Amino acid sequence: MRAIALVSAFFGRTFALWVIAFAVLGFVLPDVFRTLVPYIVPLLGMIMFGMGLTISLKDFREVVRRPKDVAIGVGAQFLIMPLVAVALTSIIPMSPEVAAGVILVGCCPGGTASNVMTYLCRGDVALSVACTSVTTLVAPIVTPFLVWLFASQYLPVDAVSMFISIVKMILLPLGLGFAMQKLAPTLVRAALPALPLVSVTGIVLIIAAVVAVNQEKIATTGLLIFAVVALHNGIGLALGYWLARMSGMPVAKRKAISIEVGMQNSGLGAALASAHFSPLAAVPSAIFSVWHNIAGAIVANFYSKLDDGRTLRSEMAPARSN
Repeated sequence: MRAIALVSAFFGRTFALWVIAFAVLGFVLPDVFRTLVPYIVPLLGMIMFGMGLTISLKDFREVVRRPKDVAIGVGAQFLIMPLVAVALTSIIPMSPEVAAGVILVGCCPGGTASNVMTYLCRGDVALSVACTSVTTLVAPIVTPFLVWLFASQYLPVDAVSMFISIVKMILLPLGLGFAMQKLAPTLVRAALPALPLVSVTGIVLIIAAVVAVNQEKIATTGLLIFAVVALHNGIGLALGYWLARMSGMPVAKRKAISIEVGMQNSGLGAALASAHFSPLAAVPSAIFSVWHNIAGAIVANFYSKLDDGRTLRSEMAPARSN
């Protein structure tokens, strides 16, 4: 079991590299990974079941202990990313499928990778976990509504069907994982070290499948989608930090909110796009999954050099010079 834990930890630390590697493999070997398309939803369920095994009631105590901070994080998640997506799809010419896919990934809840990046940059991890948990739980209602509101101009949106899909993909696996903690705590504790490996395997196979089925279209439109995704992610990170700063939060909380806003549950986006729109609509989510891990690592490295003292001094310097 120790060997499994070590391998799992290694895959967790090198997650971004595996995401890139399997995206490339999906593009180079489309016939191999195209067969995984029918398993995208079960793979996402497997990931969310693993999250359910780790989630605890103390994650939600933060909501009660500091509701304002969590409300700002959740509100920022579901306002900034959808609105930025709408702005980008309005300004940059793209096909209806790609536009709907960009909006869809913008309307998804926060991804669990944000918790890791927040930890690496010495941000407020408890706040990050609380925001991810809350956005995930309210996603069945909020995500379909936002997609219907903003993406209906591009493709028909069945919000009720999308709600049912998210319940099946997220809430049921989460609930089963949480129930397993109570029913078989010894078994769950033994399985916990292997969860990073399970999560990494699930997400990289989803990405490879989406890339494989869209290989030809990515070859012609991939650079445009990548540019839109990079802008979406970067603007989200910046606006998340700015909003937290304007709300009077200290630096540790700003880091958490920024990364929480910028990093989406792109696996959910890919699964929903594949099920409700078209394979091409899932490409923005797949590319987002690759890019946000790269950008998240870069931003986490930058944020790790910030602390309250240094940031406050740098912000007060212009005032003292006047």
